[in-house]
Amino acid sequence: MLTVRSVLDQGGLAQLLLKRVFASPSCNIANPRTFLSTPPTHSMIGRRPIKYSPDVSISIAPRVPDSSFPTCENQVVVTGPLGTLSMPLHSFVQVSINASAPGASSASGMNVVKLSVDDPEHRRQKAIWGTSRALLNRMVEGVTEGVTVPLRFVGVGYRAQLDEAQKRIELRLGYSHSIFMKIPEGIEVVIPQPQRILLKGIDLPKITQFAAQIRKWRPPEPYNQKGIFVGDETIKKKEGKRR
Repeated sequence: MLTVRSVLDQGGLAQLLLKRVFASPSCNIANPRTFLSTPPTHSMIGRRPIKYSPDVSISIAPRVPDSSFPTCENQVVVTGPLGTLSMPLHSFVQVSINASAPGASSASGMNVVKLSVDDPEHRRQKAIWGTSRALLNRMVEGVTEGVTVPLRFVGVGYRAQLDEAQKRIELRLGYSHSIFMKIPEGIEVVIPQPQRILLKGIDLPKITQFAAQIRKWRPPEPYNQKGIFVGDETIKKKEGKRR
């Protein structure tokens, strides 16, 4: 039978046990252990060197800060056989051109560029480190090999036609009128078939932006799987309502 005295005794015993647990050396409340005990590591992507051919040149040039990058006073300029691209460079990012890297010998004829930051353990610098390396590598590939983004038109009557005189494309997507889109500078449009478009150039962000502008006129819909598909884009088919 529980009495008030027994309940108080049990409560006092529980408090005593808690005091002994917290007072033990293994229980450190001031510095609790976390699930991740490994030290922070450097960016796995940012520290990788970039190899490029001798017909590509990489240089650092000054730039005027703008509203998009107010703290970037320098830029990386990549020039290759297909053109020239540039990228703003943050103040804490350093670019070492023709740096030594494992596996890159002078006999291979390949140049090497490496990126580094002031504080590799800083969260923002670590993120910008990997992003800058990925963008620079994409620029080198763009001026060397070029970029091609295909678009597929799926639907009855969906087709595209190129107007070279006006430098625009005509889209017929089931509306009562045709859609005309001006081709941006630096993008080449090839239409091998009426329902297929190839966008070519050296600047991948500009090409994908133009592809997104074309796609928005007929985004793929899941019921009939019709629309404009970019690249190897697929969409899962949905079943309609059943009565």
